[in-house]
Amino acid sequence: MSAISADTVLDLERTMTFVKDPCGIVCVLVTYMAVLYADYVVTHWIILQTMPNSLWAPFHVVAFNTIVFLLAMAHLKAVLLDPGTVPLPQIRIDFSDLHSEKNYNHEREEWTMCTRCETYRPPRAHHCRICKRCIRRMDHHCPWINNCVGERNQKYFLQFLLYVCALAVYSIFLIVISWLYPCEDCHVDVSQAQSRMMHSVLLLLESALFGLFVIAIMVDQMHAILYDETAVEAVQQKGPYRIHRPKMALLAEVCGRGHPMLWMLPCTSLNRKHRDVPLLSHDV
Repeated sequence: MSAISADTVLDLERTMTFVKDPCGIVCVLVTYMAVLYADYVVTHWIILQTMPNSLWAPFHVVAFNTIVFLLAMAHLKAVLLDPGTVPLPQIRIDFSDLHSEKNYNHEREEWTMCTRCETYRPPRAHHCRICKRCIRRMDHHCPWINNCVGERNQKYFLQFLLYVCALAVYSIFLIVISWLYPCEDCHVDVSQAQSRMMHSVLLLLESALFGLFVIAIMVDQMHAILYDETAVEAVQQKGPYRIHRPKMALLAEVCGRGHPMLWMLPCTSLNRKHRDVPLLSHDV
């Protein structure tokens, strides 16, 4: 294989990833089934059934499906993007001289050795037993995205949580509105009214449960970002990594250097230029 083609393949491997974990794949499918069911109930049974002649109907259809689209984009990026996998060395490491000072330079005093990947890893990188690789600034492995939450996809994971929360609140709002202000001009039979009520109750329970669950995760993620301490570091009781780092600077590290109004768009990049090279550059 030529050098150009090898670099191209390596770049694709660093950009796109998919973990073949049965539990994660099931959770991803459940996520999309729940979102599609919410879209179906809101559009067919609530908006079209309770406000067919209102100008609010097209507004709610467009607004709700816009949130669904943004949620899907953020989720797909969190699922498929490389979370920050530490590249493997080109040659194997000789563990016999692991403690030899000549193999460490001053810049890598905080680097550690992963015996599973058989490579050096930078500070805050941890090994994921599901991904079977070391991940930069790994927070945790999330089955709902079938991927690790790490340095390069934490922004999209946070966006996904925000849009799920927004979708849950929006669904509950529309359900309550349809109950408080029923369509008096809409003539439906009893079976259709019962079906709409059943779907509304199911969506209400789904939105409440998923909403509360996602809010708890989102609060935990914001705490991890603002206090610069990942979930792995919290378990290890290491404390904040950088105590005096400004909160906005910590947010910008995750969400990008652009304007804060653009932080919630899944189409914007992180404005990072990582150049992954094999982490073992000395002779062994």
